[in-house]
Amino acid sequence: MLRNLILVACAVLLVTGPARAQGFLNLPWSPRAAQPPQAQPAAKPAQPPAQPQAQTQPAAQSTPAPYDRDLQRLAEILGSLHFLRGICGANEGQKWRNEAQALIDTEAPSGARREQMIASFNRGYRAFQQSYRTCTPAADFAIRRYLAEGAKVAREITARYAN
Repeated sequence: MLRNLILVACAVLLVTGPARAQGFLNLPWSPRAAQPPQAQPAAKPAQPPAQPQAQTQPAAQSTPAPYDRDLQRLAEILGSLHFLRGICGANEGQKWRNEAQALIDTEAPSGARREQMIASFNRGYRAFQQSYRTCTPAADFAIRRYLAEGAKVAREITARYAN
């Protein structure tokens, strides 16, 4: 399951179409509500993801996996792309947020791991939201860099940890 999800994430990072960001991952305990980038005119607010499932997973779900640091970095990259692709005129809607949500739901359906992955996505989003209001050559460069790094992280996780 992890291998398939990471392969999909890698493919999405390598083959990107136009995008438009619409906000953070927003769960009931999230510190901030979803906010569209200020450069976007009157964008619809992001739909919150489905409510977390009841604690039906074994307690092992809260223990860190050996690849958690890499998954958190991938979530952070997806958050950065979610913001940057939106201000740079791409028209992907919730593409990067949905990819991060699928990654999080598959790997950490509840508990501290889930919270850490969501925080990583939001950190990536906010890092660029604080600095960029419009697309610049530096933002385009950051997009290319994050697409390459995200694909590399996804390939490395798959090669190292998938059976």
